Formats: sequence, C-alpha cells, structure tokens
Amino acid sequence: MRDVRINYRALRRAMVRLTGLAAVIPLASGCGLLGGLSSTRLGSPQTMTVLSPVFGADTRLPTEYTCYGAGLSPPLYWSGTLSRSAKSFAIVVDDSQAPITPAVYWIVFDISPDTTSIGQNQLPTGARQATNSRGKASYDPPCPIGASHQYRFTVYALDARLGLPNGAGLRATWSAIANHVIATGRLTVRAYPCTHGSDCRTGPGSVRRARVVANHVISTN
Repeated sequence: MRDVRINYRALRRAMVRLTGLAAVIPLASGCGLLGGLSSTRLGSPQTMTVLSPVFGADTRLPTEYTCYGAGLSPPLYWSGTLSRSAKSFAIVVDDSQAPITPAVYWIVFDISPDTTSIGQNQLPTGARQATNSRGKASYDPPCPIGASHQYRFTVYALDARLGLPNGAGLRATWSAIANHVIATGRLTVRAYPCTHGSDCRTGPGSVRRARVVANHVISTN
C-alpha cells in the first residue's frame, strides 16, 4: 500500500467549510436530531429496535462496510409498536466522535411504511437519499484514521412522507425528519483504522484518498 501524504492546506480549508456547516445546522434542529431529538417537537420518542445480521451493538463494523473494504452499505432491520403507525421511515448514519460535527455518512428517507429492512448495498423501492457531509447522495463508508470511532445507524419513524427530491440538502432533510419523527431506534458500532495487518484491505477509498473521520477530504499524491 502506498504512503498517504496529507495536504494540510486542503485540510484547513475543509475544516473551515465544515465548521461553518456545523454552526448553521443547529438552527434547523440538526444538532437535536443526531443527539437524541432533544430540541424537536418530541423530546422522548418511543424507542424502536434496530438490528443488523452482520454486526451487533457496540461491536466492530466489518471491513467491507468501510473505505478499507468494498465500501458497501450494511443491511439493517427495525421493529417497534409505534413504528406500525408510521407513514415513512428514514435512516441516518453519523459519527458521534468526529472532531467536527455533524459528520453524516448517509441519509435515506421516504422509505415505505411497509418496509422494515434494507438490504446490503440496496435501497428499498421508492426510497431516496439526501446529501451527506461530503455533498454526495450516497453511502459514504466510514474511514477512521488514527483511532477507532463510533458510528450510529439511527432509524426514524415519521408521521409523513417528506416528499423531498433525491439528492435533497442535508439541512433541509434533517429539519424535515425532526419535524415528523414519532419513534427512533439506534444501533451503534465501531470502525477501526487500517493497521496494515491481515484485516487491512485495499478498498475503493483507502488508497485513492485519505480522509479524516469527520469527512475532511485530504488530497493525496
């Protein structure tokens, strides 16, 4: 594997941009949303259960779902009494330990109320994706550098379909989710940096780009 050289000037520019984003998102209830919906209209929504067949709570995220592997989005399942009255579901994946927050890796919304799972590297029929912290409407595989980080896979039951277009902005989507949430469930997992050992694979993002965990894009030679 080639050595990765950090362009600190590019890193500083990325930090400035993301600091500005972090400053304005709380105005749209984003901070409350990721932190447990404390500033939304439902401070303590009923809890749902979120599971995955490929990892358990507070365990290691398999390499194939990080930038060091294939970078696939993992399968998830959810259930809960209140979720049965939902009009749609949404999924948000974020890094709770990013140096600059919020660091959002994936937002899926307008999932059918009849759907209670999402397959590996798939989207349910009719579901849409909002832009993540890197500005892309897709799953951004975790890519921790230097130390492990905790990632949160949160499912929200909503009392309406959001009706936003595919590729909707991060702020607008967060605000809409916060305004319609009736229940939540969360599954946390840890991802680890590449250690150049047997568990270190050359994934689609591990060599062609180096990234700090908060999605600060760093140029490489």
